[in-house]
Amino acid sequence: MNTPEQSQLGKASAYQDHYDASLLFPIPRAGKRAEIGIDGVAPFFGADMWTAFELSWLNLRGKPQVALAHFTVPCESVNIVESKSFKLYLNSFNNTPFADANAVRERLRADITEAVWRNAPDPARVASIGVTLVGPEQFDREPIHELDGLNLDRLDIECTRYTPAPDLLTVTPGEAPVSEVLTSNLLKSNCLVTGQPDWGSVQISYTGDQIEQGGLLQYLVSFRNHNEFHEQCVERIFMDIWTRCKPLKLAVYARYTRRGGLDINPFRTSHPQRLPANVRTARQ
Repeated sequence: MNTPEQSQLGKASAYQDHYDASLLFPIPRAGKRAEIGIDGVAPFFGADMWTAFELSWLNLRGKPQVALAHFTVPCESVNIVESKSFKLYLNSFNNTPFADANAVRERLRADITEAVWRNAPDPARVASIGVTLVGPEQFDREPIHELDGLNLDRLDIECTRYTPAPDLLTVTPGEAPVSEVLTSNLLKSNCLVTGQPDWGSVQISYTGDQIEQGGLLQYLVSFRNHNEFHEQCVERIFMDIWTRCKPLKLAVYARYTRRGGLDINPFRTSHPQRLPANVRTARQ
């Protein structure tokens, strides 16, 4: 079983510029999910939405081609892909010829699907990841939009805790349920292996007893010195709110700034719904 410490994170790496699918390094989701009380089927749906800003290959005449790539990895998949290995894998396309963009897209789809579902206990449940390539003629149509919702950062609060503190989460019981969409740009955590900072914005949508907003913001700030991958942080936030505030419905969506030409944007929801549009924020 792969562990984060066995990956290329924090290590000198030789960059391959010819296609090599073996560079992808899957890490099982199960271990970190067990830490937050998930044993078996998770109480959420969703996906990890990646954007690759540094994708290039050669056409059959040796001329470089470039594109942006959007990837959608279902959260039901067995593994995540460690992000540095993803970057190394994408770089391996740089001097590799492909017939056209469709051939690149299908190669990406096949390799990443295999990695995130590797060692799946039930192969019948395997679902292909989504891959969309955006060519240069479409670059000017790529929008920038901030997360919709009431921004918690307006609150003038004192923050003294910088490791996850779910006890800060409280609700006002006994009143009619509310539906709110709350956002913050103050989410920061650190890479599980290297300790390098990961910066993000988060959107929390819920229906249920009203969550005390000051405590929620203090809770989000409390991730500031926490070491965990993006996907794991979002699942921890979801589970802490789900278990302590007991909303009727809950969705947590985070957009992290890019590193190494990649951003990761996990979305988790208690009820089936369409994924949010994979639209970057200004910081991304």
